[in-house]
Amino acid sequence: MVHQYKNNGYNIVLDVNSGSVHVVDDLVYDLIPVVETLLSENTAKEEIVKQAVLRKTDISADMASEAVEEILELKDAGMLFTEDIYEKYIEDFGERETVVKALCLHIAHDCNLACRYCFAQEGEYHGRRALMSFEVGKGALDFLVVNSGNRVNLEVDFFGGEPLMNWDVVKRLVEYGRSIEKEHHKKFRFTLTTNGVLLNDEIMEFVNREMGNVVLSIDGRREVNDRMRPHRGGQGSYEEIVPKFQKAAESRNQMNYYVRGTYTRYNPDFAEDVKHLADLGFEQISVEPVVAGPEADYALREEDVPALLQEYDKLALEYLKRRKEGKAFNFFHFMIDLEGGPCVAKRLSGCGSGNEYLAVTPWGDFYPCHQFVGNEAFLMGNVKDGITRPDIRDSFKSCNVYTKEKCRNCFAKFYCSGGCAANSYQFHGSIHDVYDLGCELQRKRIECAIMIKAALADCGDAQPVTAGI
Repeated sequence: MVHQYKNNGYNIVLDVNSGSVHVVDDLVYDLIPVVETLLSENTAKEEIVKQAVLRKTDISADMASEAVEEILELKDAGMLFTEDIYEKYIEDFGERETVVKALCLHIAHDCNLACRYCFAQEGEYHGRRALMSFEVGKGALDFLVVNSGNRVNLEVDFFGGEPLMNWDVVKRLVEYGRSIEKEHHKKFRFTLTTNGVLLNDEIMEFVNREMGNVVLSIDGRREVNDRMRPHRGGQGSYEEIVPKFQKAAESRNQMNYYVRGTYTRYNPDFAEDVKHLADLGFEQISVEPVVAGPEADYALREEDVPALLQEYDKLALEYLKRRKEGKAFNFFHFMIDLEGGPCVAKRLSGCGSGNEYLAVTPWGDFYPCHQFVGNEAFLMGNVKDGITRPDIRDSFKSCNVYTKEKCRNCFAKFYCSGGCAANSYQFHGSIHDVYDLGCELQRKRIECAIMIKAALADCGDAQPVTAGI
């Protein structure tokens, strides 16, 4: 499978199955589909050149021969027109041992903001407000250690609601985790997601010492943020969180954090919000599309997509411009690894929700991920009894890019790994489908990310773009 597109003056060719990316001239770009078709018909090289001249009347036989030779060299090197070797691998995929490597601890089903788009219903998750006890959290960490097999590195995210509303338990659980690492030959990587309202110097000192990453929630410009992320009384949160987040980012040396926002139908010009966050001094930025049903006034709709795709192109150019000016920032969705990247299992199945990754409620129930919490059909067990619904686990375990028909012929499948199961369920009632609008945006982000790599290589700021994964 080959995907070709033009972006910012670059002719980009992605060989999907090998992950090889090529920047080519106009002639090679135009002849690649011709050569691919003729090769599928077992056409000899000499005849391919003849056909190339016939189809491109403005070129000579020598020009055609040179271009065809270049294309065939890439094919022979295993970097173009490659076969899919991963579908065979997937046959044994569901038989691999289930190893839990990450937990999302819902340390607080409560929140001090009333974000309009919050899937957690202001922290309640379709249920009651509650704070996780130390005992429940300890049971979750013990479960993770026991069920992580030989894996050494384990991840625990403190999530909410707003986790700082239960800060003492967060600290105690981190301390407990550290106390059992050596005994069990494990290493915990703790992370925290916060709206920043309760953030202070004491908390940041602990976070900087113990947390591998911290996510700071803010949507961008003041009017955008305060429209969607107000307090319960309606007043905005921008003024109080921005200075705290700026201080937090600097205290972490502009590394190992993200300011993370959500854009909606009210700010389709979200590139302006990314620029605003960069102007505030943040160097690690993620702004993501809202996921909401059509009944929500802020939900993205299919008619919004063309403008949103253009906005990603605009943002990619701004990203390159600022990098050239020495004002670089990282944008999460443009960070793509063409030389290495995730292992095959992750490329095929994504985040591992429901088997490698679980969410834990304040009372110790297990769900496939935070977005399924509160949906009793996906209640998998609890910290006391373990996994009591292995059928749910096995369903998620079998979910991959080959069980989703819409993924099979999509060039982005090895980058997005089939997308979000929760989003698929929300829109189709099945985890084995995809969120179609999200897929359109994801494909554009991947195209922009690869173009950025090409541009950086072109100016000597990166490795050559022709590379495989």
